[in-house]
Amino acid sequence: MQIEAPPTHAGAPKAQGERRGLVLVHTGPGKGKSTAAFGLALRAHGRGKPVHIYQFMKVPSARFGEHRAFAQLGVPIEGLGDGFSWKSRDLEHSAELARQGWARAEATLRAGQHFLVVLDEITYPLRYGWLALEPVLACLRERPPQVNVLLTGRGAPAELIELADTVTEFGLVKHHHQQGVPAQRGIED
Repeated sequence: MQIEAPPTHAGAPKAQGERRGLVLVHTGPGKGKSTAAFGLALRAHGRGKPVHIYQFMKVPSARFGEHRAFAQLGVPIEGLGDGFSWKSRDLEHSAELARQGWARAEATLRAGQHFLVVLDEITYPLRYGWLALEPVLACLRERPPQVNVLLTGRGAPAELIELADTVTEFGLVKHHHQQGVPAQRGIED
């Protein structure tokens, strides 16, 4: 490791623009997109800001670690799907759930009552053609100006990346599955 001197001044000038709601995207092949989104949701909730989380691929009855924690905190988190496509018994039903879920999420975004709305794993129904991209982009453009929205999932469409204010690509360097180590509760649930 190369030792370096700590910075002695800020690297960039302070932004002078007006605060407004942002569109943020977490994409890429690496782990941590949803986890980072949940961290941002916790940060907003900790500041007393209303947050709503929609998970497009999780079932409504899901009780993963994030569901348990957010329930204790009073942050709404809703599963809108029926699991990942390889677990689905009926892909047309999965597509219909995605469309119904989008209608709920869109209503929340347009209502303007939340500081942050997380659309977790929304890129999958977009990529599978279960949701049309243009209505999602239109909603993001037309949402009330104070609403921040964070969209997650691999393979974010170029049009979404172009619209977004901040895009973070999560890259895979190394993954424990490559070593034969299975998913672990509390880490990947």
